[in-house]
Amino acid sequence: MLPAPYSRPDAALLALRPAVAAAPADADTVGAFLHATLRPVLKQQNDLLLAAVADFVRDHHIVLVPTDQHHQLAELLARNTKLRYTVVGLVTGLFTSAEYAFYRQHRPELNRRLLELARQRVLDQADTVVAL
Repeated sequence: MLPAPYSRPDAALLALRPAVAAAPADADTVGAFLHATLRPVLKQQNDLLLAAVADFVRDHHIVLVPTDQHHQLAELLARNTKLRYTVVGLVTGLFTSAEYAFYRQHRPELNRRLLELARQRVLDQADTVVAL
């Protein structure tokens, strides 16, 4: 736990999140965390996620071929470690203290799910990524 002057503003972080329809699940499961935390934070960070991917494509001089954009973006998000860490950081930076503690206990599974959700968001909005 962080000292008092450095504690997370948990209530403020939660207040910023958009509402997302969530399937009910046990409170202490990875599935519940996915619906209660990952999906709302990804929705909140959607524009930033798309901009980060677009910046990465531009900075690394990757030419997205219109007929193969989805495949190229999917491969980039699956294989590029730097981009994957950037995406994970965009999301985990908005966790509350309790959420981050849970995330630390289940990091491999939650990273897999987080990156899959992010990949799907990027692919569903590939035209926006290209336009950015």
